[in-house]
Amino acid sequence: MATVFIPALMRPQTGGKDRVEIEGATLREIVDNLDKAYPGMKAILVSAGEIQDGIALAVDGEPSEVGLMMPVPAGSEVQIMPAIAGGC
Repeated sequence: MATVFIPALMRPQTGGKDRVEIEGATLREIVDNLDKAYPGMKAILVSAGEIQDGIALAVDGEPSEVGLMMPVPAGSEVQIMPAIAGGC
């Protein structure tokens, strides 16, 4: 099982939870199981089978270079990182 950290803007989908425990051996399985537990999360994170533009997923602090195929070892932390915009 992995701990998935939920950014503030996505917490309404998880009932306000900032982290959830989800089963999965790859990011694809994590996203699919996250969507089963919290319907609508997959639509936020994935488009046409790929991680949405403006979203990054990382496992134990390492951003995924292989998209949803990245392995997620048991006990890992998965971070969802939305793009940050602004500034001048």
